[in-house]
Amino acid sequence: MRKILGAYFFQKSAVAAASRLLGKFIVRKIGTKTVALMLTETEAYDGFNDKASHAHRGKTARNAPMFGASGHWYVYFTYGMHWLINIVTGPENYPAAVLLRGCVYYKNGKEVSINGPARLAKFLKITGKFSGKKADKKTGLWIEDRGVRTSPRLIKKSPRVGVGYAGKWAKKEYRFYIKDVV
Repeated sequence: MRKILGAYFFQKSAVAAASRLLGKFIVRKIGTKTVALMLTETEAYDGFNDKASHAHRGKTARNAPMFGASGHWYVYFTYGMHWLINIVTGPENYPAAVLLRGCVYYKNGKEVSINGPARLAKFLKITGKFSGKKADKKTGLWIEDRGVRTSPRLIKKSPRVGVGYAGKWAKKEYRFYIKDVV
């Protein structure tokens, strides 16, 4: 079973979407080749009050996609060298998104992990051209449910990575990952 996840799937809180994305597949069409990676690690960024979120100080040209419709991409450049990919969640005008941090795929019968959001974006050849675009086949980047069921006991949560500056928001357990994969 392969089902492309539409806006309906993402019309929930970033925290709910982040945990439910584990076991789903990010799919990228590059030329004639299609690559599918199972999501194993995500982080939620939830609204104006979340001091770790790019949107906590309001709307800017950079973070504008976060204020848009759910099921669209928010891709941004960081540290002057890395692209990072997020999927927008929740209602329009409420800035929330899920950062995609890690995946696995199989090559020659062996599991290969991609850990880190910059490595993931680089592997999938993601750039800012996707930011604000809908997650679907027309854009060449989407998320599918392929019927993989992740046991709730294998899903772990922890504070997000690299957001120590965000005060109490740095301690929120908004990072989700599959135990023994990450």
